[in-house]
Amino acid sequence: MSKIVIAVFLIINVSISAQSQDSVSQLIDSLTIVESGAERSEISNRIALALKDNDWERTLHYLEFSEREATASGSPEILARFWMTAADIYYDKDVLDVALEYYQKAYDYYSRTGDKNQLNKLENDLAIIYARLNNKDKALHHFKKVYEWQEKQDDPVSLVKILNNIGTLYLNQNPDSAETYYLKSLDIAKTLNNNKLNAYLYTNLGRVYFIKEKPEKATLYFDKAIALTNKKLDKDSKCLIYQLSSEYFLKSTQYDSAIHYANKAIELLNRDTINFTYQDIVRTLYKSYLAMGDYKNAAKYFDIYDVIRDSINVEEKAVNVERLKLEQEYKVKNHLRTLKENRKRFVYIIIGLSLVSGLLILLIILLRYKSRLSKIRLEKKLIEAKRKELNATLELKNNSLIAKAMTEIHRTEIIQGILEDLKEIKLKAAKKETQNAIDFISKRLGKEMNTNIWKEFEVSFEQVHETFFRNLNKKHPDLTAGDRRLCALLKLNLTSKEISRITGQSFKSVENARTRLRKKLGLTNTKTELVVYLNSLNT
Repeated sequence: MSKIVIAVFLIINVSISAQSQDSVSQLIDSLTIVESGAERSEISNRIALALKDNDWERTLHYLEFSEREATASGSPEILARFWMTAADIYYDKDVLDVALEYYQKAYDYYSRTGDKNQLNKLENDLAIIYARLNNKDKALHHFKKVYEWQEKQDDPVSLVKILNNIGTLYLNQNPDSAETYYLKSLDIAKTLNNNKLNAYLYTNLGRVYFIKEKPEKATLYFDKAIALTNKKLDKDSKCLIYQLSSEYFLKSTQYDSAIHYANKAIELLNRDTINFTYQDIVRTLYKSYLAMGDYKNAAKYFDIYDVIRDSINVEEKAVNVERLKLEQEYKVKNHLRTLKENRKRFVYIIIGLSLVSGLLILLIILLRYKSRLSKIRLEKKLIEAKRKELNATLELKNNSLIAKAMTEIHRTEIIQGILEDLKEIKLKAAKKETQNAIDFISKRLGKEMNTNIWKEFEVSFEQVHETFFRNLNKKHPDLTAGDRRLCALLKLNLTSKEISRITGQSFKSVENARTRLRKKLGLTNTKTELVVYLNSLNT
């Protein structure tokens, strides 16, 4: 979800407060001077915000200190401010479940007090988090409340953004509703002379009409969005428009346009190539060239896509591990804090302490077991992704082999036809010089025909399936060259009809050849499929 947030949602309010301007040392000094618990909690919040990107352990220390001081102050409002700070920090770290818990606590408090400004901010924060967690119903609930608030504030820019966000939530499941919200948003945006907002809305409308199978309207709105790239839009907005446009043209089989706008997006990215945007653009180029039959460029961009995907998978795995670590730290610290409170209350109950200690040990074991399971799941996903990549590469190479075989066979058929025509011309030629010239041309063409097409095919085939012919010859040394050729074509998952077209044989001849091959391979009285057996020889 995180990699498409920019393309899907327009941010209304910035949730994370920037505190890097504050001097940490000055804040710490002031913390030792003030006596009020409420003030100490507020200063600790600011220190935690300033440290969140550089020193996570100290960030947690000051968050815990702030919570203790806020609780001791007896002020629910101070405690609510702590919850919002903690939520902002965990949101910045992408630990959404923990951030959601703190935002919800603050939301419950301000719902009771009726502070509309804080409540509106929290409505928007909750809406964005639920959207990122794919909880559409709750996201819509909060987005609509934000819309009602913004409508009363006479803030058209925020209205445009929130209507866009609501439309985006409906996009895939209810495109009619998405269209309604986008058009309503566009009506307001047209009065603002804001090219960036218009460009985003035109792009989203193009996506809606593609889903609704209205290609003329879809193309119209994508063209409008593209036209706005000449209106001094920022680089990121241009790149996004070109990216989404290229994906649309690929899906609508307009491959030249898809390649054109994908290349324009790449120009804007410069050297920033290890990210999801660049990966998606390169994938669009690969699929476009593949659909056009340009296997050379398709292979080139697939290799680039493969490298980027590997790099991103490594980075994403590291981020996921870090996120799991932060979530685990939060749960453990909460649990330890609960234990300390229980110990203070029941310090005189020795049996109770023993039970709590036993539960703590069990929890640590369970947490380690859970962590191990998570690691195993991540490794399985990585292996599955690699398997899919290898299958895609093999399919591309197999298609190349088939194309090469068909090209060579067609070339031979053409030469054979020319030789037949030359024989007829020679019979009709009266002059000896003409007959000699025809013989000379026929010999040259005959040499060209003598090229062993299937030998060349076998060489190319062995480069892709290295062990296939070796294992086949080892188990079945009596196979003829024709049998080997049929085995190779079946290994490429070609049907009898496709093999008939490639080899020039009739469909019935190919079927008979398959029956004879089953007998030679000893499969006549078995239920083993011929293709399955041949695939087993490649291992």
